[in-house]
Amino acid sequence: MDWILRIILPLTGLTLGWIIRWLYARFQLTTSERIARRIREDAVKDADAMRKEMLLEAKEKIISERNHAERETRERRAELQRLEHRVLQREDAIEKKNRQAERIEQQLAEKEKVFKARENALMHEEERYRLELERISGLTSAEAKAQIIEHLENEAIHDAQTIINKIENEANITAEKKAQDILVTAIQRLTTDVTGDVTVSTVPLPDDEMKGRIIGREGRNIRTFETVTGVDIIIDDTPEAVVISCFDPVRREIAKVSLNRLISDGRIHPARIEEIVSKVSREISQKIFEEGEKMIYDLGIHNINQDAIRMLGRLYFRTSYGQNVLKHSREVAQIASLIAAELGANRDLAKRAAMLHDIGKGVDTDSDLNHAEIGMDMARKIGEDARVINAIGAHHGDIAPICIESVIVQIADAISASRPGARKESLENYIKRLKNLENIASGFTGVEKAFAIQAGRELRVIVHNAQVNDEQSRLIARDVAKKIEGDLHYPGRIKVTIIRETRIVEYAR
Repeated sequence: MDWILRIILPLTGLTLGWIIRWLYARFQLTTSERIARRIREDAVKDADAMRKEMLLEAKEKIISERNHAERETRERRAELQRLEHRVLQREDAIEKKNRQAERIEQQLAEKEKVFKARENALMHEEERYRLELERISGLTSAEAKAQIIEHLENEAIHDAQTIINKIENEANITAEKKAQDILVTAIQRLTTDVTGDVTVSTVPLPDDEMKGRIIGREGRNIRTFETVTGVDIIIDDTPEAVVISCFDPVRREIAKVSLNRLISDGRIHPARIEEIVSKVSREISQKIFEEGEKMIYDLGIHNINQDAIRMLGRLYFRTSYGQNVLKHSREVAQIASLIAAELGANRDLAKRAAMLHDIGKGVDTDSDLNHAEIGMDMARKIGEDARVINAIGAHHGDIAPICIESVIVQIADAISASRPGARKESLENYIKRLKNLENIASGFTGVEKAFAIQAGRELRVIVHNAQVNDEQSRLIARDVAKKIEGDLHYPGRIKVTIIRETRIVEYAR
């Protein structure tokens, strides 16, 4: 029995547990169904409410759009009625104009008939008069017309020739006098001095002992000075003075200023000489620019390129037949301005072209062009007016002038150059000969600098140490001498000196 109870009791407990779980699950299922039913009913109610609300909104929108469409329809109908009324008015106006045009056309047709009748009558009358005139004069109308034209033509030619002869006579009488008056007025109003540049400069010394210091031990100071400056130092018996000789005014000015500073400083040795000459060279370069600025300021000319100002400043140290080129350019500009004012030409253009007419002389170039052609290229590069470029090229007649200002520049240049004492032909030829000497030597490979000294009797050529050895130096000296013999005409003989220097520099720190 016990074992039966032990079996029955667990089975009974399991059965009761299963029944309780089933009943609980059934209860929960019933509750969930009720909740789901309630949710479904609420959703249906909400959907009906939303449907009703959407229907109301749709109806309101349809009514609003219908009202808007009806309003637009009314407005368009009113606009069409206004347009129709306006069209009807225009049609009425056009119809009135058409009726008026028809009346005018009818009137014109009637008048045209009357005019044609009158024209026919006049033509018959004219023909009758013409025939009567031909009968009386014995000439046809063509012959009479030809005689009248010939008579009028001969009379007009005679009158025109009379007027031309009168104008030519008056021009011949007054032209020369007018030209003389203009030139005399321009020259009278010009007050520049006549100055001639020379090729030597004298440097005063505090005492004669300074000559020995300038020469230096075994002449090293004077050799260094002449080498770096390219001038010739003449030390003679003249008391308390030495002479610097050089055809190039820029080199001569650098040498003069440098020597004065060395004398004032008292320290004269090769290193100091090179330092002073280098510093003075920079100062002279600055002075060149300042002289160019001063010239354009004095003449009242503006908008000049910086390169052009520097080229003008270089003219301060250039001479043409002994006449300072910068002063000559200023003088030509003043004369051109005066002549242009008398003739009623463009004063500013004439003055500008005259100021720049010799700018080619201030350009350092190896070109074989003359200074007028070089000046034209320079003016073209800096954007000058075509008339200014033409005046520069035409001032020596190399090209034809295209405006009156170019002719004025020619005249002003001739006046400035032809004034008494303004130029010396022999000095210009001398400087050209020295320039040619230096150019011949500079054309050889390995040449660093070339200086013509001793009035052209000696040519000192400095070669690059790294490029030219001693044997090549001898060959260069011989070749330079042969080229001078073949290309130049000169009195006496010219000494060619080749200088090759080895310089080693170290710094102790």
